Amino acid sequence: MQVLVLASGSQYRAQLLERLHLPFRIVSPDIDESVQLGEPQDVLAQRLAKQKAQCVATMLINRQLLDKQMPEQNGDPHGGATSGELVIGSDQVACVGDRILGKPGSVDAACAQLAAMSGNAVSFYTSLHIIQTHTGKHFSALDITVATTRILNRQSIERYVDSDKPLDCAGSFKAEALGISLFSSISSEDPTALVGLPLISVCEGLRQFGVELP
Repeated sequence: MQVLVLASGSQYRAQLLERLHLPFRIVSPDIDESVQLGEPQDVLAQRLAKQKAQCVATMLINRQLLDKQMPEQNGDPHGGATSGELVIGSDQVACVGDRILGKPGSVDAACAQLAAMSGNAVSFYTSLHIIQTHTGKHFSALDITVATTRILNRQSIERYVDSDKPLDCAGSFKAEALGISLFSSISSEDPTALVGLPLISVCEGLRQFGVELP
C-alpha cells in the first residue's frame, strides 16, 4: 500500500485530507517562499507547491537510503521508514489585483487586509503537486477561485476578526467558518480549494497513482 505524506504543517490542509478517510503522515517542508521578481501569482503558487513536494520527497528518499546503510537505526521521527510514498504538496496565493495577501499574523494586519478586500473581487490560486517517490512520477493541478467581498465597514471587520481569529489564513478569513458571511459570491470548480487544498484534484491525482477511492 502506498503511503500518503502531506507536505504541509497546515492544520487546515490536514483536516481537509482527513475527509478522504485515508491514513497519511505529515512532514513539514523547509523552503524559501519568497516571491521572485515579476513572478505571476499563478506561477508562484505552482512553483511553491512543487518545491514543497520535492523537498519532502527528497527528505524521505534520503532517509530510506540512510536506513538501508544503518539498518540497526531503521525508522524516522515522522512515523517509520517506508517505500512508495505519495507526497502531496499544495500552496495558495490570494490577491486583490496585483497585491498578494499573505497570512496577516496580527489583528491590525487582518483588519487592514479585509478593508482592502471590501467590495472587491479576490482571486485565490490554489496549486497541487503530487510526487510518487519510487518512480519520480508527478501530478499537478491549479484551481482558481474568485470571491467577491461585500462592502465591509470597520465595525463588521473588527467583529469578524475577533470572532474567527483568522490570523494564520491568507486573506484573513476562514471560508469554512464565519468568514463565509463576508462574501456576496464565490466562483470555483472546487469548494475545498478556498480552504487550502483542492480535494477534487487530489482525488484525481491519487487515482492516477492507483489509490482506490469511491
